[in-house]
Amino acid sequence: MINLKINGIAVSVPEGSTILDAAKLAGIRIPTLCYLKDVQCVGSCRMCLVEATGARGLVAACVYPVSEGMEVRTNTPKVRKSRKTTVELILSTHKKKCLSCVRSMNCELQKLALEYNAEEDRFGTDHDLKPIDDLSASVVRDNSKCVMCTRCVAACDKQTIGAIGPKNRGYAKVIGSPYDVPLAVTSCVNCGQCVVACPVGALYEKSSVADVWGAIVDPTKHVVFYTAPSVRATLGEAFGLPVGTNVEGKMVTAIKQLGDIKCFDMDNTADLTIMEEATELLTRIQKGGKLPMFTSCCPGWIKFAEHYYPELLPNLSTCKSPQEMFSALLKTYYCEKNGIKPEDLYVVSVIPCTAKKFEVTRDELGHYTDAALTTRELAKMIKEAGIDFANIPDSEYDLPFGEASGAGAIFGATGGVMEAALRTAAYKLGGSGAPIEFKEVRGTKGVKEAEYKVGKATVKVAVASGLDNARKVIEAVKSGEKDYTFIEIMACPGGCINGGGQPYVHDEIRNNVDLKALRAQALYNYDKERKVRCSHDTPAVEILYKEFFGEPNSHKSHELLHTSYVKRPKY
Repeated sequence: MINLKINGIAVSVPEGSTILDAAKLAGIRIPTLCYLKDVQCVGSCRMCLVEATGARGLVAACVYPVSEGMEVRTNTPKVRKSRKTTVELILSTHKKKCLSCVRSMNCELQKLALEYNAEEDRFGTDHDLKPIDDLSASVVRDNSKCVMCTRCVAACDKQTIGAIGPKNRGYAKVIGSPYDVPLAVTSCVNCGQCVVACPVGALYEKSSVADVWGAIVDPTKHVVFYTAPSVRATLGEAFGLPVGTNVEGKMVTAIKQLGDIKCFDMDNTADLTIMEEATELLTRIQKGGKLPMFTSCCPGWIKFAEHYYPELLPNLSTCKSPQEMFSALLKTYYCEKNGIKPEDLYVVSVIPCTAKKFEVTRDELGHYTDAALTTRELAKMIKEAGIDFANIPDSEYDLPFGEASGAGAIFGATGGVMEAALRTAAYKLGGSGAPIEFKEVRGTKGVKEAEYKVGKATVKVAVASGLDNARKVIEAVKSGEKDYTFIEIMACPGGCINGGGQPYVHDEIRNNVDLKALRAQALYNYDKERKVRCSHDTPAVEILYKEFFGEPNSHKSHELLHTSYVKRPKY
């Protein structure tokens, strides 16, 4: 342990700790901009400069190691002056369209400028308006707002994609793609981790808000919303509620107050996915199909496989994602039952994911989804409508897609799809005495492994979240080191609860609170409280097979609920 003092407060930290680590233990806040826990620690922005004995000049707290007897001062006139100047220099090259920016009132640069009384034009306004790259189906880049923190680059590199990076040097330095091509041309998988890492409004999702408002007021349209499992555990953060608050009831009320809208629970098609996927897995096991089988719920992971591992495409489940299953159901079964022409039904998914915006453009999926809104976009619409979210009463989802299972809800956390599938597979092979909980695949660890005896079969499973971990699992399979039966992969670290479309969270919270664990726990708590906890027991799913599909993996279910994949070039 190393003993030191910070602002006169004695603190002991493990050897190898930084000044920033020590300050956190002492309860002292040091501002940061480029630092992001588990993503980047380079000390380039110079916002965290402090005075420390034994150092020449000011040092970056996020990278400077502590030493025995060190004394640190974090708030001296010299330090404050340096930080103010740094903010003012950043502002001199920043497109200051704060009132209309997507990060207005929730911008880390704006917060620092207010804290240090920065003069926004002290060094003039010397920036060239750079063209906006909005050709991607999911992510928009506005380099005129970029502050060169490189958090987006680090997030993309951590995902092992490298679609963006720094170009040029000095004042001419910009973030871009190789050869200045648009993001849409690269091997970007649309996961949006760059968006949630960006501290300003230089990266944001391509908005569908205006289109959805247009449909809501169009008298010829029947508008239906359905919400993804994890949104109930994150939407409240956009309205100041604690991380991990389940706001399902308020969310449903708010959506219905936006207009004449039916609101359904996507957990139903999460359950439907399990019925189809578990049947597919059992068929492969029993008839010698391609193994290991990979889940196919995550469109970021699917595009990653298409770019980087096309030889594994036969191993992917042919099931569509719950989003695309639901939209296909609504434009067929729901329209038939309610006498609505498919072209008059406007289908809106509410999702935690920017990759879902790309997914709705895929020809293979039939274009059943009219708009995909991120959690952030739904929050924006609720605020635009003047709804007092924190104080509205709870409502229930509309029928027939109301009550779903707890298994469907845990899809939003890494390991949730695997556990949901195991519950149904165990029941099919072992009967009513089969276990309900498979806790070995829970938790936010990047790679999890387990082996289960399911009926007479032994099933070896793996769960990976984050594409760096996906590569580790895939390479272990390809080399023969691992022999799995079933593998779940989610592109975003922690799964959908940490998706690229989730609410913006300031770095001070991201760096000090385990968002993934708190959000996931909300889903597991929800599951535990449900009367129905297995996908095969969901009432709507039982009705669908009785009235429409016949049985899992039937000819009709393959027509509507299954798909194929395409090899894509690496760029």
